[in-house]
Amino acid sequence: MTDEKKPNASALRWQVRQAGRPYKNETLALRVDDIVLPDARNVQYAYIERAPAVIVVPVTRDGRIVTVNQYRYPVDDWCIEVPAGGTHDTGEDSLEEVVRKELREEIGATCGALTYVAWFYSGPALLDEKCHVFLAENVDASRPPDPEAGEVIELRLAEADEVVEMARTGKMTNSVSALAVLFCEPLLRERGYI
Repeated sequence: MTDEKKPNASALRWQVRQAGRPYKNETLALRVDDIVLPDARNVQYAYIERAPAVIVVPVTRDGRIVTVNQYRYPVDDWCIEVPAGGTHDTGEDSLEEVVRKELREEIGATCGALTYVAWFYSGPALLDEKCHVFLAENVDASRPPDPEAGEVIELRLAEADEVVEMARTGKMTNSVSALAVLFCEPLLRERGYI
């Protein structure tokens, strides 16, 4: 049996006989595990390993939220989102430093206070990515963004209640962004943005 740090699987008496990574690049790895279940059946799990991500709900000094309309190649569509990014290329940076980096790159912004809100798994049936949600306040998006290659992004300022409504009604089609906005909604209300 191979040790692949799956304590809950071990507690279920799932035996990982082999774990492989047939494909890797700088942002992800495809992991394929051969498993023997307690009833002796064999199953294979394939999923994507990804570094943790940050999802940022950026609120400007006048209380509006900066959203992005971003072209997403896998679905060949434009998605309304909030800034986000992975920690795969940041080395030892803290999550807060990654948030500030993503704000600079995606929307050309700096921010004042950062509040850690929550975390969630983005798609636990297909990938192990853990997403950390932050509320960024006193955001100044007056500088030009510096997007990564392949990022096509249009900025849009919207009232906080409008952004929450987009998350609730499905107009914000990026589920990670929508959930981050909904997680931030109580703070947005508490701090008078809604």
